[in-house]
Amino acid sequence: MKKIIVSLFALSLLFACNGGQKGSQESKSNNLSLKGSDTVLPLGQATAEQFMKTNPGVSISVVGGGSGTGVTALIDGNTDIAMCSRDLKGEEKLKLKEKGIDAVVKSVAVDALAVIVHKDNKVDQLTREQIEKIFTGEIKNWKEVGGEDAEIVVYSRENSSGTYEFFKEHVMDKKNYASTVLNMPATGAIVQSVSQTKGAISYVGLAYLNADTKALKVSYDQGATFTGPSMESAKDKTYPISRPLFYIYDSKSEAKVKAYLDFCLSAEGMKIVETVGYIPVQ
Repeated sequence: MKKIIVSLFALSLLFACNGGQKGSQESKSNNLSLKGSDTVLPLGQATAEQFMKTNPGVSISVVGGGSGTGVTALIDGNTDIAMCSRDLKGEEKLKLKEKGIDAVVKSVAVDALAVIVHKDNKVDQLTREQIEKIFTGEIKNWKEVGGEDAEIVVYSRENSSGTYEFFKEHVMDKKNYASTVLNMPATGAIVQSVSQTKGAISYVGLAYLNADTKALKVSYDQGATFTGPSMESAKDKTYPISRPLFYIYDSKSEAKVKAYLDFCLSAEGMKIVETVGYIPVQ
């Protein structure tokens, strides 16, 4: 009789443990994490919020910090999805492969990267070459580009930012930023700094434009035509500084991230993309 009681007790413990493990596994599968690009951050937050409303059992955390930070977190197993405003670098691909991660790169939106100044700045447009010279330190005063006699204060993201990398490659012709450039930890900090500094200039994603700053028209044909950043100019590709925005994840996590990604790429998800201020991919 004692043996039967002991066996039943052990069996109940086994079922309890298995049930606990199952509950823990289900809890983990219902927790999703996104980390990375500050540019993608508003989109990640908006889609996560709406997805959780229609899926109350799911919890999604969304954290910025830069594209490089997101990819590092994916490599280290600290996030399910890396948000990126650029594609993967060669060395990142190697590190992912070394960790046995089969990275899937999904384009979730298109962004027009805006060059912004203080709202009272009298300069309305710049050529790519002028922007390059400002950020490399060759042009130091607004009067050199048709503005007032005032020092140019340049703000940029830190080098962990995908936007920092994209701007350097596609706007600055891969030249180095001037040592006097003030690096900011987040895009929100850039917007605030430019809005409070009359001589300031920087760059932000389309979703970060507001009434406290002014987006400049840009020319990529040495001043023949100037176009400002907008959803329309990005869609028809007349604005020259646009780029895709990505979600990157491990293919082995497909089952975990699929429902959320399907939502992001659905018609409802694309409406959120437009509401946030970016351009849908379909």
